[in-house]
Order: sequence, then structure tokens, then C-alpha cells
Amino acid sequence: MTAMTPGSNVPLPAARVTVEVAAPVRLDVSGLLLAADGKVRSDDDFIFYNQPAGPGVTYRSGGGSAPDSITVDTGAVPPDIEKIVVTASPDAAGQTFQGIEPTATIRDADGGAVVASFTPPGLGAETALVVVEIYRRNGQWKARAVGQGYANGLAGIATDFGVTVEEPAQPVSAPPLPQTPPAPQAPPAPTPGAGKINLDKGRVNLQKNQTVSLVKGGAPLLSRVQMGLGWEPAYRGKDIDLDASVIAYGPQRNAVDSCYFGKLSILNGAIKHSGDNLTGEGGGDDEVITVDLGRVPPEVTGLVFTVNSFSGQKFTEVAKAYCRLIDPTSGEELVRFDLTSAEPQTGVLMAKLIRQYSGEWDMTALGDFVKARTVRNMVKPGGAAL
Repeated sequence: MTAMTPGSNVPLPAARVTVEVAAPVRLDVSGLLLAADGKVRSDDDFIFYNQPAGPGVTYRSGGGSAPDSITVDTGAVPPDIEKIVVTASPDAAGQTFQGIEPTATIRDADGGAVVASFTPPGLGAETALVVVEIYRRNGQWKARAVGQGYANGLAGIATDFGVTVEEPAQPVSAPPLPQTPPAPQAPPAPTPGAGKINLDKGRVNLQKNQTVSLVKGGAPLLSRVQMGLGWEPAYRGKDIDLDASVIAYGPQRNAVDSCYFGKLSILNGAIKHSGDNLTGEGGGDDEVITVDLGRVPPEVTGLVFTVNSFSGQKFTEVAKAYCRLIDPTSGEELVRFDLTSAEPQTGVLMAKLIRQYSGEWDMTALGDFVKARTVRNMVKPGGAAL
């Protein structure tokens, strides 16, 4: 299998290939047949869930449990079609690719063998993406990694390639879609809790939904990290038993394993738990989870750190809850997320780590409260948060 980078190409060893596009969230995947001018010949060349078949190209829905895919039968593609571009956009309206970078897997459609894979790096505000293209060159079919993003969704891609997109009725005085001014080249100032930052300037205090890339100066920073979680009882004399856990997920948000007080080591020791703290008393971290990122197996693409109130008290009865990322070699605190606004629930998704195509990991502060006293009840909301 070839791991592709933007702009790279591979020859196709089979006449029929399938391109699957997977991400931690549900995606809408489509294919467009393009002629020599880079446009569709008609709207019939736009293959998607409402029009699942065209000449030599078919769409298949994964139903939410498997990735959507586009299959190209190169022998049946019309001679005036030079390429088929495969696109993807998050199913949720307005959602961007920030922190949910997709992976395209190109397979032999008949034998199932993987030909190549591609994960576009460095995505942010894009709401739609040209992932890969299957193209004809000197009589041979090849696949190229693209990774071109669009900020105006699948409709923007479709319009760019000549598809007629029906827009909602607008007042006569409103300008038509093609006349909409383009987005400014310089990005606007990020709103609190948005965007991705790195560790170049040292320790980072995260806000809810903010992401930090665990790199410094463009180079991978850590191969091992410790996630420390701490809390104090909000009222004197009242013990509160909070349990820190980490849930490991695969690319389809499928739970692989969970590390918690009842299972102190998972993934052949790549993730280890320090043990249970029953009260939250004492200074410093109450429970520590150590993650050897270099040993996390490739089938694990996301880690969600959770805290549960096993004793049943709500988080409104907990004070000074936080999680922090530590360099275990130096003991340096790199990232901190303080849970400053509690809700009357028994579980909280504290943070997530997502593996990027480059092998680096991004951490995103979550702070989402759920009704769950055990890690088992956190698996479903944790997967939804990826």
C-alpha cells in the first residue's frame, strides 16, 4: 500500500477501483465526471446519494456504520471524460474539517486489496474537500492525492465544476450566488475557543473546543505524554470519587478499548492508568494516564479522556476540575484545560487526541457534560465527540 501525499500519484493496478472516504464524523461523499475543460458535461455527471449511478461511476452509502464510497469502472468511463474527482463534506450542516481530517482509501473494487491511502493534512475552516481524483493519462489510469478545500460546502465544489445547484428562493434584489464576494485572503481573528494553535510559544491554556497541535517548531514534540486530571470536593467534609478514563477509537468512531481504574493498561501497555483516587483529596493530579503515542497501534486514531462521578454527585459539587498534558521526561506542563463552568451531570468529556496523517496528534478541549457514572456509559458520547 502507498501512503500518498498532496500531489502524488499512483498507477491503478485494476480496472475497477473503489475510493472510500472515512472520518470520525459522518461524511457525504460524491464523484464528478469531468471532461477536458475540467467541467461536467451535464448535471448527470454529478454522482451522489440522490443520483448514485452514472457512466462508469457509482456511489455507495455506508449507512453511517461504514464509509461512503465511489467506485470507478475505468473500462466503462466515456472516452471524453478525463478524470473523476471524489469529494467529501461533513454531513452536519456548517461543520468544518477542523480536527476531523478524513482518510481516503483506494481499493481494488473486486479483490478488495488496498492500493493507496491519503489523509489531507492541515485542514481547518474547509466545509468541503476534493480528496482524490482518478484520471486518464496516455491511456493509463492513475490516482492523484489532491486535498483541495472549499469554504462554501459541497455546493461550492459542484458549482466550480459546472453543476447547476438550486438555491433557496431569494428576494429579487439579492445578488445571485456566483456574485457572492470571495472570502478575504487573510483569515479573520479567531473567536474564543476556535482554531488550532501549537506549542511554539510554550505552555497553552485551552478554552472549550480549542485545539492544540502537539508540535513545536514544525517538528514532532513528544512520543510520550501524561494526562493528569485533578479535582477537589466543592464542600468540606464530602468525599467525591471521580474516575479518569481514556477511550480508544478506530477511524469509524468504533470503540477499541478503555483504560480506567478497573483496567490499568491497554493496547499492550501503550496506555497506562495510575490507579483509583477515591476522594480527590491532596494536591496535584489525582489520577494520571500515560500515553506512549509512538506505540499506539495504527488502528487507533482517536483518544477521548473522560471523568465520571462514580459516587453519583453532580459536577456542580466538584471544584477545580482540570486536565493537563505533561511531558513525562521533563515534568513540564504543556497544555492545561480548566473546567470552569460545571453542570449538574455525572460525566464529562474532558479532551480528545486525534492522530493526523503526518503521525502527529492534536489535542482538543471538550468540556461536554453527559449523564454517565461509568466509562462504559461514556463510549457512545465519546465517539460522537470525535
